[in-house]
Amino acid sequence: MSLRKSFELALSNILFDKVRSFLTMLGIIVGVAAVIILISLMNGMTGMITDTFNEMGTTTLTVTVQDRGGSRKVEEDDIYNLRDENPDLLSGVSPQVSISRATVKIAGNSDSITTNITGVSEEYADMKSLNVTNGLFLNYMDVKNNSKVCVVGTYIQKEFFGVQSALGQTIKINGKPYNVIGVLEEKDDSESGGSDDVIYIPYTTALRNGTSSSVSSYTLTAVSEDKAESALALVKSKLTEILGDDDYFTATSMAEMIEKVNEMTGTMKMLLVAIAGISLLVGGIGIMNIMLVSVTERTREIGIRKSLGAKASAIMSQFVIEAGTVSGVGGILGIILGSAVSIIAGSLLGLSATPSIGAVALSFGVSVGIGVGFGYLPAKNAAKLNPIDALRYD
Repeated sequence: MSLRKSFELALSNILFDKVRSFLTMLGIIVGVAAVIILISLMNGMTGMITDTFNEMGTTTLTVTVQDRGGSRKVEEDDIYNLRDENPDLLSGVSPQVSISRATVKIAGNSDSITTNITGVSEEYADMKSLNVTNGLFLNYMDVKNNSKVCVVGTYIQKEFFGVQSALGQTIKINGKPYNVIGVLEEKDDSESGGSDDVIYIPYTTALRNGTSSSVSSYTLTAVSEDKAESALALVKSKLTEILGDDDYFTATSMAEMIEKVNEMTGTMKMLLVAIAGISLLVGGIGIMNIMLVSVTERTREIGIRKSLGAKASAIMSQFVIEAGTVSGVGGILGIILGSAVSIIAGSLLGLSATPSIGAVALSFGVSVGIGVGFGYLPAKNAAKLNPIDALRYD
């Protein structure tokens, strides 16, 4: 019997008893759908995290320094000089000083909010691609003169000034007045705790009016993504030289963080796929059981075919092809179900969870392989039947 004829016979047997065939495929359908859904959602989550880091800049370097005391101390000039001496590697520098849980209000209004204030340099806007829709960002003289000026996000503007512009208005940060010189472009929905809930002031002003007496954090940018690794090595070498020990600072790049995130999500993806693969294993066992029953039910048919000259290899290939067809059809149904659920779940979660060709191909290939593998034993039993005994079987 040709492969085409065996395949057509397998399809006719599937359609002959649709309910039993569907129940046989159910484990494969669920397993394939689970694999596709999990891979798609994990890819979507990985993509969202990567995009977030990319928005922060793949050339960005972040440095945090601990105060050792004594003469070994990192000054702002050390970092600025490092940038100026290595223009082929570093392009931007901004010290960062945070004022946590600062109280913000406006004069004549008792309402206040609590938010975090970030002290930065005039280069920070270009380094982080911040767009100012009204007014200007901080400039060099603001930083040099410790000016009490600020640039606010749209949440701050809407919270205190409504539809009016905050530009030129005065807000009080921990009781001290600051003039609003710029309003940033809206990024999210102007809600508390989001990327629009920000206030930037000169880092020199933050040092004078905050709790920190020295800069402990720096943001730097490499001239290009290709130079980020070399720039990071340069910064680490300089800080080790100043502090005498690399235990007193941490320096990371966004590219390095993205790589670590991809490694973590890749491991999680493999773990989830392995768990979903248990469903495929159960489905394979179900196919083997049904095929064993099928061999028993068709014992006389096998005896007739053998008595007419059918070889054991032909009998065996028929049952193997039938098992593979059952799992293959189940795999196709699982792909359709998994793809639909992935797209719907992704849209609900705000992820781009489109099934990848690799996930679909892997799921289908594994489903057919499991069907063929678990169909081998029933097929072997069918091929070994004695034609005389098979013809006498009732």
